[in-house]
Amino acid sequence: MFFDLNHTAPRRLAAESREITRLALPMLVAQMAQVATGFVDTVMAGHVSTDDLAAVAIGSSLFLTVYVTLLGLVTALNPILSHQMGAGDTTRIGETGRQGLWFGLFTGLAGMALLFALRPALHRRLGLPPDVEAKTMLFMSGAALALPAAMVHRALHAYASSLNRPRPIMIMSLAALALNVPLNYILIHGLFGLPRMGGAGCGWATAAAFWFNACALASYVAISRHFHAYGLTRRFSWPQGADLRAFLLLGTPIALSFFVEISLFASIALLIAPLGALTVAGHQAAQNFCTLIYMVPQCISTALTVRIGQYIGAQRHTEARMTAGVGLLLGLFGAALIMLLIFACRTHIMQLYTDDPRLIDLGATLLLFAAVYQLADSTQTIASGALRGYKLTKVPMLIHVSAFWGLGLGLGVVLGRTDWLTPAPLGVYGFWSALVISLSAAALFLLRYLATQSRLMPHPTIPRELTT
Repeated sequence: MFFDLNHTAPRRLAAESREITRLALPMLVAQMAQVATGFVDTVMAGHVSTDDLAAVAIGSSLFLTVYVTLLGLVTALNPILSHQMGAGDTTRIGETGRQGLWFGLFTGLAGMALLFALRPALHRRLGLPPDVEAKTMLFMSGAALALPAAMVHRALHAYASSLNRPRPIMIMSLAALALNVPLNYILIHGLFGLPRMGGAGCGWATAAAFWFNACALASYVAISRHFHAYGLTRRFSWPQGADLRAFLLLGTPIALSFFVEISLFASIALLIAPLGALTVAGHQAAQNFCTLIYMVPQCISTALTVRIGQYIGAQRHTEARMTAGVGLLLGLFGAALIMLLIFACRTHIMQLYTDDPRLIDLGATLLLFAAVYQLADSTQTIASGALRGYKLTKVPMLIHVSAFWGLGLGLGVVLGRTDWLTPAPLGVYGFWSALVISLSAAALFLLRYLATQSRLMPHPTIPRELTT
């Protein structure tokens, strides 16, 4: 049976489902709060002027590409800390947490330097009107300052979630969202003696919100009794090269996987630009909704990384495999509900974005493709998280590169822009067809790799409580 779940008692499967959900739900709310921050930036900038909206759109897309890629690097802390938690290595957890904070800080500083270094190249390449370019650069300057705090926060996120305390992550993220709204307004309009920045002020508000989020979560971890036993703040540690190299070695394939996925969607947006404003707008609206619902499998994925990492650290390989199966089934159940929601409400969903009937029809059609790939996207996302729990990241990276750049992008160009395989170019529908195929291929190979590797792990006799 699927991941040997037939060998596990139903009550044990139910208990594991509750544990995964308990970890995933607070992180889902936290991620939705971060996505909502970008939505608020877009809405508030759009009410200033079209130029301000364009500047925020361009600046935030560049910021998010760097941010998500670096997030993959720091995500390496989750399986490392989870393994130590499962092994009961409490003394090592504190030191790993301290080194993780250094790693997050260095990663964020590198990302900040990269964004500043990109400014001259963007000036030469983008060819924007002077006013839009000035606002874009001002937005990026502020957003760049957010990256050190964002990566330190991610290190703390890994520390808290790996030690089974995701709730403070949720609370601080909601507080940061609440802070972002008035900060946007103040910096956009130049209140309290501050310069009037227009939409570019959203980038600086983002930086302030990230620094607040990082400091608030750090304060909670420092004072919470739950974390005292692990000794994160018990003493000071300088950066240790061996630890930082271990984080980098495990995190680089994850970062590349994240980059491949986000660059796929960014590239599609650029490749369909010649097809007209209506096509671009329909694609962007449908893709924005898909980004929101993607948070569901992504949070289950993170929860599985933690649960499987803890079981592997405790040498409980049978339970790790069982947890992978339970997480995949939870994800498939959620994906099936989302798929039915899209089929039933796709027109109403598009009406949230626009009143243009042509745009609603196009977006609703694209959402049919999104509905079809929900099961595959959920499977590949959750399988990737489970494999990270096993500290297996290189093969998933190769699968993602092959599937997303080879099939998603390569086949998308062939179907969307040429008549090599079809009587005529399929346009945007060709790119979305390639998305379905690429996600299905990634799901198939990742699921097979997870099933094989989890079976190869040493499996002691199944504990009696799992079978009764």
